[in-house]
Amino acid sequence: MYIVWFKDLSKEDVELVGGKNANLGQMYRYLSKSGVLVPNGFAITTKAYEYYIKFNNLEEKIKKILEKTNIYNVLELQQAGEEIRNLIKKGEFPRDLEEEILKSFEELKKEYGEDFQVAVRSSASAEDLPSASFAGQQETYLNVTEKDLLEKVKFCFASLFTERAIFYRQEKGFDHFKVKLSVGVQKMVRSDLASSGVMFTLDTDTGLDKVIVINGVWGLGELIVQGRVIPDEWIVFKKGLEKGFRSVVSKRLGDKTKKIVYSQEGGTKEIQTSKEEKEKFSLTDDEVLELAKMGWIIEKHYGQAMDIEWAKDGIDGKLYIVQARAETVYSTKKKNIYEEYKLKEKGEVLLKGIAIGSKIISGKVRVIKDVSKIDEFQAGEILVTEMTDPDWVPIMKIAKGIITDAGGRTSHCAIVSRELGIPAIVGTQKATEVLRTGDEVTIDCTGGITGYVYKGLLDYEIIEHDLEKLPETKTKIYVNIGLPDEAWEKWYLPVKGVGLAREEFIISEEIKIHPNALIDYPNLPEEVKKKIDELTYSYDDKKLYFVDKLAEGIAKICTAYWPNEVIVRFSDFKTNEYRNLIGGDLYEPQEENPMIGWRGASRYYHPNFKKAFELEVSAMKKVREEIGLDNLTLMVPFCRTPEEGRKVIEIIEEIMGERKEKGYKVYVMCEIPSNILQADEFLDIFDGMSIGSNDLTQLTLGIDRDNEILQGISDERNESVKKLIKEVIQKCNERGKYIGICGDAPSTFIDFAKFLVEAGIGSISLSPDAVIKTIYLLGV
Repeated sequence: MYIVWFKDLSKEDVELVGGKNANLGQMYRYLSKSGVLVPNGFAITTKAYEYYIKFNNLEEKIKKILEKTNIYNVLELQQAGEEIRNLIKKGEFPRDLEEEILKSFEELKKEYGEDFQVAVRSSASAEDLPSASFAGQQETYLNVTEKDLLEKVKFCFASLFTERAIFYRQEKGFDHFKVKLSVGVQKMVRSDLASSGVMFTLDTDTGLDKVIVINGVWGLGELIVQGRVIPDEWIVFKKGLEKGFRSVVSKRLGDKTKKIVYSQEGGTKEIQTSKEEKEKFSLTDDEVLELAKMGWIIEKHYGQAMDIEWAKDGIDGKLYIVQARAETVYSTKKKNIYEEYKLKEKGEVLLKGIAIGSKIISGKVRVIKDVSKIDEFQAGEILVTEMTDPDWVPIMKIAKGIITDAGGRTSHCAIVSRELGIPAIVGTQKATEVLRTGDEVTIDCTGGITGYVYKGLLDYEIIEHDLEKLPETKTKIYVNIGLPDEAWEKWYLPVKGVGLAREEFIISEEIKIHPNALIDYPNLPEEVKKKIDELTYSYDDKKLYFVDKLAEGIAKICTAYWPNEVIVRFSDFKTNEYRNLIGGDLYEPQEENPMIGWRGASRYYHPNFKKAFELEVSAMKKVREEIGLDNLTLMVPFCRTPEEGRKVIEIIEEIMGERKEKGYKVYVMCEIPSNILQADEFLDIFDGMSIGSNDLTQLTLGIDRDNEILQGISDERNESVKKLIKEVIQKCNERGKYIGICGDAPSTFIDFAKFLVEAGIGSISLSPDAVIKTIYLLGV
């Protein structure tokens, strides 16, 4: 059996056709009716490969070469690989095998017409197993015509013995002759005229399994894996998708400076993208949702997280799946053990980039710009290069960490680094310029999506936690979250929800523009407009930029902890903080003491800010009703009087509809003595309260908490403060309303946390680094 068509294959046929072809057959055979489009093709089986090797008397010759090769010697490995590949390429096809391959190609031609090309893909028999990824180790040839078909099949056979494949098999304990090669011949999707990319059914950096992550570029997809461009990225919330929502949580425009297209001579070539292509997403939102549905169907079918390649045909406009395999990083990771890396000192930041993994390492740098120089690399060094491809794997294996100029989260470097458990920072743009061989640096990947390269060998610690052995607590433990990336980094924390997510971080870090400046854009001074245009160039309606970006940040937090409650507080900038945003000085008054000035609820209904607040509410509505994250709860800060509360609720319900009808809740921060003295009136308006112990302390004791001279007096454990807190907990419990705390005190003082538990509080929200230790201390 030398040829088997996709329609006759299944995932059980790995030994016969390799992992790649078995999965293509499985999807073509069983998922086509569910809307998963797979281009047709056939597999040249591993029996054909064995026949070819035997016919040319190659096995003993290959064994002899491997027996005398030290795989840890880069030059020896290169020489052995080249010698073996040349033996295979120079072989001859047995006549009957050659005829069967060409006959099958003719059959495929009948389905797709005379003028068509194929992809010729290697598919190893041990490939794409959950326990080991052989992805990218064998070759794929694109835009192959009939005249080149047999040559490319030989080249695929030969690619079983690339240096990286030899090294990987020996390291993982695979017998070189028990791993056999099949070749897939598949109708080529014309993505050279459109776009292509990769899709993971979990977040590959954090293991968050509630999302589908899609990356895309113009043209053929090799540039993503090679890390030579930063791709577009979309994140889709699975459960929202399943329920029919337009659940695109976020999207990021990549640089896409190059693309790979067909060459007239056959094969492919690389060209520059146009300005329009750089500034335009490579898929529409509708296409992203269609693709995500395919990913969701594939994951459900296989019952595990999947790593998928897709391509859009520029002729018929359809989206196709061209490869799928088990995700190999988190499927083999030790479960329920949380290793916490913490930097113990600060240092000078040399570079920033995209963090891969969540570890910290330090060591000496080795800058290598060309793969021909990899034999200079020493085990335990930090590799610094422009980008990596599969030829770099032998030294990536022995690297302590990796830093690259280019690449995104699904680049070759990112994928391999995750699998090897090596921290990497990709896309720094200038690592090879800034760093020199011998420099001592520290790589810190613990801060979410942004990774930092510090000067020098900084001290850090590793704390290991077994999440299965944590005790139960009488009181619900929530977590306080600032940046959305932090939520994804900490999604595994054993909490019951988010007690406080602050809009301020999203506005200052992501949006950066005063909302009134976006509303009033046509009337702004030109220098302010120019700054705004740099951030909002893809938006004609500048107000929509604010809504989209705020919704994206909130949605990422809600996704991380879904289905648990996520309490998001409306903006609580003080006037001096609002002035720091672009255009802020045009709209904000100067105040002597902003801490007790125009902030919180009093801004929301004021004519000078009401339209800006409506943008915030619109973002909340988008998260709940468009993306489908119904675990979002709204919270109003610094509400001085019940009258203010009624005015704010009126604005919210005008936009979002009545709470009873729409099923959402609005809490109020309890941080002013009036909130407690008039608790019943506030609880008639709001669905619950969350104690802000910092502001409650300053207003109870009459202290400006920004005044360093008075820091010694400001303490949440003051008896007056505790008396007020105890009173409001009792009142909320009597009314059957939510009562929690999101202030810093229980994260800092364990005795204060114990006081709250004894007072009967419903939930305690902690800073992420305090969650584990507090659960241990409060455990019953």
